[in-house]
Order: sequence, then structure tokens, then C-alpha cells
Amino acid sequence: MNAKAIKKYSRQGPRKVRLLADLIRGKNVETAINILHFSKKKAATELEKTVRSAIANLVNLEGGDVDPEKLFVKEVYIDGGPSIKRFRPRAMGRATPILKRTAHMTVIVATQDERKKGVRA
Repeated sequence: MNAKAIKKYSRQGPRKVRLLADLIRGKNVETAINILHFSKKKAATELEKTVRSAIANLVNLEGGDVDPEKLFVKEVYIDGGPSIKRFRPRAMGRATPILKRTAHMTVIVATQDERKKGVRA
């Protein structure tokens, strides 16, 4: 069984969040939360909340009988959201555009049974 959580319009650049997503992809849920909790990056807190939300969604779907040690992060992908456009004044009356990027985070958490189904003998 697997469950999904989505965080949209996060005020982080997608490239910066993908660095953290690569660290937790395929890891045990407890390990992934520890990695994110002790990371110094700003995006780590929002990604950690998204992982915890996916775990809560799975517990809700299963009816509460889920062992957290048997869960792993099946998929994590970060998509770019809409950019906020601003202008910065420059020399000689010019202006240059500034893009304030946003990201959509998607985390899918599954049980170890799902991992075993995907492996061929």
C-alpha cells in the first residue's frame, strides 16, 4: 500500500529542493526524516513536513495498523511551479527581471511489501 502527499507553491527554487529529494529517495522513512531534520537547508523543513504528511495519509488509509519501521520513501519528485516576476532597477534607467521561483513537492511513501513486489528474482 502506498500514500501520497503534495506540497504546492513552496517558495524555494526547484533545483535547490531536488538536492534534498535525491538524498531521501528510496530510504527508510525514519532515516529520511532524520536526514531532513538535521539538514541546514531551508527547503528541508517543508520537505520533512511533506514526508510526515505522506506517512499520516498512509496510516489513515490503513486504519492505524502501520509499523513505521516498515515504510520507505518510494518516490520523491520536485516540479517547478509558477514564477513570481519582479524587476530590479539597474544603471542608466534600465531594469532587469528577477524570477522568484516556486516548487511543487510530491512524496510517495509505501510499505516494504511494495518494495519486494517490484524486485525480480
